[in-house]
Amino acid sequence: MIYVSSSCVKFPKISDSVKFLAENGFQNIELSGGTTLYPDLENNLLELKEKHELNLLCHNYFPPPEKDFVLNLASLNDEISEMSRDHVIKALRLSKSLGADKYAFHAGFLLDIPLSEIGLKVKRRSLFDRSKAIERFAENFNYVMKEAEVSGVKAYVENNVLSLQNFEEYNKVNPFLFTDSSTMTELERLNGFTPLIDLAHLKVSCNSLGLDFKDQASQLCDQTDYIHLSDNDGLTDSNGTLNSNSEIFRFLKGSKLKDRDFTLEVYSSFDDLKSSYNLINDLMR
Repeated sequence: MIYVSSSCVKFPKISDSVKFLAENGFQNIELSGGTTLYPDLENNLLELKEKHELNLLCHNYFPPPEKDFVLNLASLNDEISEMSRDHVIKALRLSKSLGADKYAFHAGFLLDIPLSEIGLKVKRRSLFDRSKAIERFAENFNYVMKEAEVSGVKAYVENNVLSLQNFEEYNKVNPFLFTDSSTMTELERLNGFTPLIDLAHLKVSCNSLGLDFKDQASQLCDQTDYIHLSDNDGLTDSNGTLNSNSEIFRFLKGSKLKDRDFTLEVYSSFDDLKSSYNLINDLMR
């Protein structure tokens, strides 16, 4: 099944984003960040789901929290750790209410990134002890997995993106958890761990770390049925359109796509989103 991210269109209210996508023919929609919280959010989504016969998924930073922050389940700051854990619990409960069968959140970071720097250059700061951060992530993961089991929603952990700019800013020390196959091994021992692979994230991380994209993508995608798609220049995660000449598309063309869910995160334009959708849809036939 092919989903499109609600972040592909820019409306302050999630109901407006979903309505726009539904009226333009998209029935499978992944609800992501970038919108504001309001009292009737859940009811609006349930009404739209019924009216347009939608399949909805929640992702990472959705539903929007009352107070904006950068979700980090590996944070050694107790307040941020608790806020992150509580957010994931709320997302799992909303997922159940919406009839979603999966929900993914990002792997953690070895620092608490300010909102102003998320997705951009992260200025050098002291890093958490990696083993302690992984231990904190494991504690929070085990906690939220209990809710996932109760909710009947499968939880996934998405790979982070490591840009060359951030890698160099930290003197070629990786400040993030799970950016490639070797760092996934730090987390895959967790009971119930299943990755969501964002191939655009992986493309950038491979370029930064000097790894072979096709080899990494093959290893990681073999372990999941849930993949995020967009494209970029290998330097920054720009959420660009897919095309038939791209490294990511060539990898997909040689892969087994049956029984996998894909989410398009193409932000460059609505026309780009539609062309990317058609490209993947044709490939899956």
